[in-house]
Amino acid sequence: MEKLALKTGGAPDPIAHYSQGARIGRVVQVSGQMPADPATGELVEGIEAQVRRSLDNVVAVLAEAGATFADVVMTRVWLTDYAHFRAMDEIYRTYAGEPAPARMTCYVGLPPGMLVEFDVLAVLEDD
Repeated sequence: MEKLALKTGGAPDPIAHYSQGARIGRVVQVSGQMPADPATGELVEGIEAQVRRSLDNVVAVLAEAGATFADVVMTRVWLTDYAHFRAMDEIYRTYAGEPAPARMTCYVGLPPGMLVEFDVLAVLEDD
């Protein structure tokens, strides 16, 4: 199977040597999406806005692969502060739907200004 790099104007350009996402067969991996506006590259401010922007970027990359959040089987969330967990989770629920994907949340150091980052793994239905 051929591995395809995903590229969309609906998510920020990568800042290093990686693709916004990759698809091989029915498997789609979206790279970590930071809370940056794709038009300006600037980070949005505040945890709620950052969660929405990051997830909108994830949705844009999924769409480029022909996928939606309904195809997501695993989400990884990277937060800088445990105090942001509840706000992140409430917004995430509106994107993830039911049944919810598996999920892992880690508390890490992110680049200055970033409070959250998401990456997802999706599996498309058989053709």
